[in-house]
Amino acid sequence: MKSIVYTQNGLPIDQPDSLHEMELPDPMPGPRDLLVRVHAVSVNPVDTKIRKGVAVTEARVVGWDAAGIVEAVGAEVTGFQPGDEVFYAGSLTRPGSYSELHLVDERIVGHKPKTLDFADAAALPLTSLTAWELLFDRLKVVEGAGQGRTLLVIGASGGVGSILTQLAAKLTGLTVIGTASRNETQQWVRAAGAHHVIDHAKPMKAQLQALGFEYADIVISLTHTDQHYADIVDMLAPQGQFALIDDPATLDAMPLKRKSISLHWELMFTRSMFETPDMDRQREILDRVAALVDAGELRTTVGERIGRIDAANLRRAHAIIESGKARGKLVLEGF
Repeated sequence: MKSIVYTQNGLPIDQPDSLHEMELPDPMPGPRDLLVRVHAVSVNPVDTKIRKGVAVTEARVVGWDAAGIVEAVGAEVTGFQPGDEVFYAGSLTRPGSYSELHLVDERIVGHKPKTLDFADAAALPLTSLTAWELLFDRLKVVEGAGQGRTLLVIGASGGVGSILTQLAAKLTGLTVIGTASRNETQQWVRAAGAHHVIDHAKPMKAQLQALGFEYADIVISLTHTDQHYADIVDMLAPQGQFALIDDPATLDAMPLKRKSISLHWELMFTRSMFETPDMDRQREILDRVAALVDAGELRTTVGERIGRIDAANLRRAHAIIESGKARGKLVLEGF
């Protein structure tokens, strides 16, 4: 099968060897596995972090978001059959999705939204799972509740922010304030359903107060947490909640004590990495997201279609991610 791999970490993305094509053996499904023919993938920051930072002794396939068609199933699979259209975000502990064929555990796979093509569907799994787990599993926000409380999303125009804003605006009573620093990204955040938008490139507390809010009850930081941390602590309400997904070099929790602020860290891969007893919660979430999409409640977060799935286009997508200027999700379709 055709795959796009890296064989040496840390190479600049403008070098052809940073990601290149290779023929690999077709994989065989284990007991709980689906063998999926990949029709589309999307690119996430984790793809670039693994490629740059994780040393390898053999070719490694990265990429985790995918949409495709089930070709074969393992002996213990109960929820899927060949021919099913699926979407999923995979596992960090297994080869990635930049391959014509891909193995994935059925417990973390959802049925693709019927109203979306493969590219639009591939934009959703990792970010939807991250956003859903943040809101409902980590922060324990209750669907339909939250009236009178504020949620501030830092980096609301990115992949996770684009779907998180929609989920919070559609499924909760929270007042959603998103941050974005450019006119086009601010418009994107408003279109996702944010009630207000502020600029994280400027002091945020004053902008929050100008909107009439002394504090935010919940702050979710999706990017540059270390850069914004002092502002975050200042903006959070006493007994507020702080959640993040990025990788600050350090995070000193002591400033949170004075306000009794709770700290929540989200990694979408935890359930699959440790095969937790509730691992199939991810299939449940993805199927719910698909239903919301098909009902017109959520929309795909595709920012740009990069072209077919090949090394050159994936290098271009990685470069855009690394520039920090991506809006929504970057998707590629077809080998």
